[in-house]
Amino acid sequence: MPHNAATDRRYSGINVLILWAEVVMRGYASQRWLTYRQAKAAGGNVRKGEKGTTVCYADRFTPKSEAEQARGEEREARTVAFLKRFTVFNIDQCEGLPEDMTAAPVATDPVLAITEADAIISASAATFNIGGDAAFYSPAHDFVQVPPQAAYQEPINWYRTALHELGHWTGHASRLDRDQKGAFGSAPYAREELVAEMAAAFTCASLGIAPTVRHSDYIASWLTVLREDDKAIFRAASAASKAADYLLAFSGDAA
Repeated sequence: MPHNAATDRRYSGINVLILWAEVVMRGYASQRWLTYRQAKAAGGNVRKGEKGTTVCYADRFTPKSEAEQARGEEREARTVAFLKRFTVFNIDQCEGLPEDMTAAPVATDPVLAITEADAIISASAATFNIGGDAAFYSPAHDFVQVPPQAAYQEPINWYRTALHELGHWTGHASRLDRDQKGAFGSAPYAREELVAEMAAAFTCASLGIAPTVRHSDYIASWLTVLREDDKAIFRAASAASKAADYLLAFSGDAA
């Protein structure tokens, strides 16, 4: 997963997609990023001529006047959302950084990745039914259904599928409470599929399992949603990060 080389904090939401895209398009070998100031503080610098990548930080704050008025009226203060943009550079764009920032990451053991995925499935205590020839999550009955592992030519694809369905499972009203009432083919259904697919990708990447797009037949409906709402990808990526963090907490691997 993309993360800050100085703080080791993982990026989340839309920033994951932005930084993944930059790594692919520019051929970077690393998923580690720094601001210009962080590179200088570490004793290095950004090479001359390098162009940074814009990412964003979203949060909420309470204006002082609102806090004072809320106290006087004995009510909860309202918060205001804000979005801050800043620029980061891949460590491949830097020079003079200390070795602990530039050393090649240790490759994840595939067996360990599967062991951790199994641990998440077990610790989640989700009702997990094995059988049949279709994978799905039932919001009404709150259970996950996946075919047996023998149905998959590549065993790792069973885990990608299972984590996708667990992504849906996180959206139940008793957990992260997302809208899961959309009928197949509807915009709400497509939005939830987009969240689950990204949640699975984020979780897989965190475990060392190469993420893939599992439902290529959903891409057209995703594109329709994105064309109709230019903020949909931001909301979906944010929801996906929350879902991935929810699952990774069962392995102690959440950011």
